[in-house]
Amino acid sequence: MKLKSFHNSMSSNLLLSSIQFHFHPQHHHHLNSCSPKAHQYNSSKGSSLTAQSKLAKHELLNLISDQDRGLKTQKNPAKRDSIINAIDALADLGSDTVTTGTSLSATWRLLWTTEKEQLFIIENAHLFGTQVGEVLQVIDVEQKLLNNVITFPPDGVFFVRSNIEIASPQRVNFRFTSAVLRGKNWEIPLPPFGQGWFESVFLDDEIRVVKDIRGDYLVVDRAPYAWKE
Repeated sequence: MKLKSFHNSMSSNLLLSSIQFHFHPQHHHHLNSCSPKAHQYNSSKGSSLTAQSKLAKHELLNLISDQDRGLKTQKNPAKRDSIINAIDALADLGSDTVTTGTSLSATWRLLWTTEKEQLFIIENAHLFGTQVGEVLQVIDVEQKLLNNVITFPPDGVFFVRSNIEIASPQRVNFRFTSAVLRGKNWEIPLPPFGQGWFESVFLDDEIRVVKDIRGDYLVVDRAPYAWKE
């Protein structure tokens, strides 16, 4: 692999693409817990929202299933609009939920994005004699750590380490601390730069949806493994 010749462009692109944003304040609804009607209302509303969320989630996953992580969407504005509408529908349904708890901790695997920097790397890695494998976001809420990772099978990996801080029910602040481009028998440390925040507007036991202040979107699923450095 010619990973070393790729590292300057790749590192800048991934660092930039890691900055994810957008905040919706949490709303609190207070009902009399002693009232049977209150319990009935909560149960009915909860069931309805769960059913709607499942339908909206299914619609989103169906829309992105053939989009090659977003590469095909770049050339199809109508498809992009349909996907974003589906994301907005999920965000509306999840606007009162907390997505920054322990369930945020996972190895998240890229399914779809509009982030040009990540898509550039995915699309053009072959020009440098390699190819992109998994694109991951590894979060540990308890340890306050975030790694953004791009793998280049069989031995290459580029990752950016960050510290994180929970800012709100759906918002996480982060600051880059270091970056590394690693091959089979070599490693190149890169200077970190940047900070920002991201908001997970929908999260369940399978997927997470993120909105970005730059107008970008990210859909990831829980990988069946835990990525380690």
